[in-house]
Amino acid sequence: MKDLKAFDETKAGVRGLVDAGIQKVPRIFISPPTIEDDIKNLDSHDEKSEEFSIPVIDLGGIKKGDAQQRKMIIDQVVSSCENYGFFQIVNHGVPEKLMDEMLEKVRLFHEQPAEDRAAFYRRNLAANSGYLSNFDLFQAPSANWRDTFYCSMAPTPPKPEEIPAILRDTLMQYSDHVEKLGLELFELVSEGLGLNQNYLKDIDCAKGWALLCHYYPECPQPELTIGTAKHADSDFLTILLQDNHVSGLQVLHKNQWVDVPPVQGALIVNVGDLLQLITNDRLKSVEHRVLANLANPRVSVACFFHGTRLEPSTRKYGPIKELLSETDRPKYRETTIYEYITHFQAKGLDGKSALTLFQL
Repeated sequence: MKDLKAFDETKAGVRGLVDAGIQKVPRIFISPPTIEDDIKNLDSHDEKSEEFSIPVIDLGGIKKGDAQQRKMIIDQVVSSCENYGFFQIVNHGVPEKLMDEMLEKVRLFHEQPAEDRAAFYRRNLAANSGYLSNFDLFQAPSANWRDTFYCSMAPTPPKPEEIPAILRDTLMQYSDHVEKLGLELFELVSEGLGLNQNYLKDIDCAKGWALLCHYYPECPQPELTIGTAKHADSDFLTILLQDNHVSGLQVLHKNQWVDVPPVQGALIVNVGDLLQLITNDRLKSVEHRVLANLANPRVSVACFFHGTRLEPSTRKYGPIKELLSETDRPKYRETTIYEYITHFQAKGLDGKSALTLFQL
């Protein structure tokens, strides 16, 4: 606890440790042995890895007004959500130049002098925005090798001064595009489930969302720590912009860790636990992690559509009745988002453990 507090009080994050020239990973970051150490890593030479790669879906046909092509794309989206919980999208409407600029601005924010970053450092997670290292620094078994600037974009948008000047204009432009994309994806998933196009939007799945701008500094001993520990997201849907040049993201598929290499111009979409809950396990959230890297820092921007997470709401979410039948009974009890998040945080980053608490 003394070491954790001393690290937090520097307000310089993991980047500050690297800037100080450390040669060994501090003990607060050393990952304890877990069952995941026994799960084999796939690599390009493994026969099975050649049989599986993350699906890449071209959304360009949606704009053409061709009903048959729209249905084909919807089928691809829903099939990916059912079988993998993870997929990449291209021709999604977010300008590639803006995506590159967003990644570069995140890098510049985290690599600016420590005293400039410190002005935004806060441990108060109720704040609309802030910079910190590890949301669960004082609860997790070990700290992740990662710093984050976070900003809640909806339902209450941030004030301009709450966003660092170096990020402000680009972040606001990017957030406008990713919000439109999120709404479009909820429409496609709704249709693919046989529901009204606006069903998921009407039950407030897209009412609240936040941007998390992650920075993973280079690490002197990457085998001892982790960029982001294994977890499943606690939201409905996540849209991830990952580094164009530095990989590290892995998805757990059939008990195998699979690399998700960068695809030029692509965004990653993954199902969150809450979407798995309301679709009664038809759509699958998936566990994933980020490895630490010896040579180069890595950046990413995650957009979490979390519904009414940041405001008090009595709306309860359970398996959607239209998706149930005599042979497909509800597998989960109803819950508010607040109740779900409370259990999720109590379980640390192991979102799967939280989901099982709501099983009938």
